[in-house]
Amino acid sequence: MLFKHHFSRVAAAAGIVAGLLTSGAAYAETKIVVGYQQIVGPFITAIADGRFDAAAKETGYTIDWRQFSSAGDITTALASGDVPIGVIGSTGTASAATRGVDLQLFWILDNIGKSEALVARDGSGITKPEDLKGKKVAVPFVSTSHFHLLVGMNKVWNIDPREVEILNLKPPQIVAAWQRGDIDAAYVWPPALSEILKSGKVISDSEVIGAASVPTFDGLVVAKGWAQENPKLMEAFTKVLAESYADYNANKAAWTADSPQVQSIVKLIGGDGASTVEALGLLSFPNADEQASDAWLGGGATRALNESAKFLVEQKQIDKALDDYAPYVNASFAQAASK
Repeated sequence: MLFKHHFSRVAAAAGIVAGLLTSGAAYAETKIVVGYQQIVGPFITAIADGRFDAAAKETGYTIDWRQFSSAGDITTALASGDVPIGVIGSTGTASAATRGVDLQLFWILDNIGKSEALVARDGSGITKPEDLKGKKVAVPFVSTSHFHLLVGMNKVWNIDPREVEILNLKPPQIVAAWQRGDIDAAYVWPPALSEILKSGKVISDSEVIGAASVPTFDGLVVAKGWAQENPKLMEAFTKVLAESYADYNANKAAWTADSPQVQSIVKLIGGDGASTVEALGLLSFPNADEQASDAWLGGGATRALNESAKFLVEQKQIDKALDDYAPYVNASFAQAASK
C-alpha cells in the first residue's frame, strides 16, 4: 500500500525539521526564503507584481522566492534550514505537527473545494470512482489530493487502495504521463488539472469528498521561533496577503484571461489565461477577517487538522493524534491585518 510511502517521507523530513524550526538561528538575518507551489490565487499575483518584495524591503529583508512542485519538496526544503515560510496543504501540516515540528499555520491560501479533482482519462474505461480498481492513478504524494483520494477510497467508494496502482507523480509529471497514455486517472490541481481535463472527465472532487469527511485547504506555515523573532516581517507579509485577497474578492470580474493579474500568475506558474480564470473560480479565498474567524484560523483550521490526524491514526501512519492542534495555528497576524 503506497500510503505508507506518502507519510514515511513526511516522517523522515519531519524528524529533521523538528530541530530546525524551533529557532531562527538557521536562517540568514536579512534574507528570507519563501517556498511556493503551482497554486493559483492572489498570493501568486502579489509575488509577481513585487508587493511582497516592497513590504519586506521596508522591514530590512529581501525575499528569495523558490517554486516547488509538491508539498513533499517543500517539506524537504524546510528541513534544509533556510526556508522558514512555505506552502503546505492541510494534511501535510497535520502530519508534521503530530511529529513535533514546531510550525504554525498563519494564513489560509484557499479553500480547495472543486479545484482538486479526480479525473478519468478518455478511453480508460473509468466512468465512476468504483471503476478505479485495477487502474493506474497518479497523485502527488504528501498532498491534500492524496489525502482525499485515500479518504474517498476508504470512506466513500469502498475501495481497498491495494486494489489500485497509485503512482507518486508531481503535477508536471502527471501531465506528461497523461499525454503518453501511461495512466488511467489522476487527482491533482490546476494548472495540471486544466490540462488533463482537455482529454478527461471529472468523476469526483474535494468538495464532494470534503462534505463526506473534512474539507482540505492550502496554507502558509512559518517556523514558530522564526516568526517570534521577526514579527515586523510577519506583520508586513500578512498585510500584503490581506490587501491582495481583499482586492481579488472585491474585483473578481476584472481578473479576466488577459488582465495583468491573471497574466502574472501564468508567467510565474504556467498555464494559460482562460484556464487560470477557470481555476480561480473553483477556489475560495478568505479575507483577513474571515481568516481570523471561527471558520478558519479561529477554530475551523484546528478542527480540520484534528480530523486529518484522526484519519492518519486510522491508517496506522501515526501512533496517536495530539490532544489539540490549536498550538499549531496562529490567528494573530490575520487578526492584526484585518484591523
